[in-house]
Amino acid sequence: MRLKDKVIIVTGAGQGIGAVYAHKLAEEGGKVIIAEINEAKAKAVADDITAKGHEALAIRTDVSDEESTKALARVVSERYGHIDVLINNASVFATIKMKPFDEITVEEWDHLMAVNLRGVFLCCKAVVPFMKAQKKGKVINISSSTVFIGRPFYIHYVTSKAGVIGFTRALAKEVGDWNINVNCISPGAVQTEIPRDSTTPEQFQQMIKMRCIHRNEVPEDLVWAIMFFASEDSDFISGQTLNVDGGMVFH
Repeated sequence: MRLKDKVIIVTGAGQGIGAVYAHKLAEEGGKVIIAEINEAKAKAVADDITAKGHEALAIRTDVSDEESTKALARVVSERYGHIDVLINNASVFATIKMKPFDEITVEEWDHLMAVNLRGVFLCCKAVVPFMKAQKKGKVINISSSTVFIGRPFYIHYVTSKAGVIGFTRALAKEVGDWNINVNCISPGAVQTEIPRDSTTPEQFQQMIKMRCIHRNEVPEDLVWAIMFFASEDSDFISGQTLNVDGGMVFH
């Protein structure tokens, strides 16, 4: 098992892609923390993982709140004694309504940025000190291939995910002396169980045609990129963004 006994925090892992990450990381031997604002969903995923004989812990976490992220890091450190991997997956996404940029309210903009960008900052601020103390760690941030497309009517989301890439590069430079790797994955349009208004069935079909690999993208397509960045296989890679979208865009 590639991740045996590694303590791995996955934010936003109560559903969708994050839940798939959590299951697969646990199957590879990781001790997975489901850091999720919806406590019931977090517990359901953790219970499902433990029922399969793996280790998981649900912790209600609001990534946009500094005290909540500090509590997350403290509880995990006290329980396990170390934190090996942080996956910043939590994001405002499925509930976004497509609209021209000048129709987006300040409240919508601020809420999305609080989760998608400030959440990454706060989780790293809370967890990285523990990684520094142990002189090793992996941070994996989740961006989006929409950054490279410049998708319209979605500008707050695209901007937040572009910020994640900039944050990844700058943090990688800051923490390399402690053997902490900071990398980023940018998924394409992934179909999950979560309904959303931002992509119609027709748009999904159009994106399939644009890919080198002509099929739907599913959460499992991202798992091995996550595994790679979480494992020792990527110990000499930092500050990078890996685009996983079936070859729809190149950068």
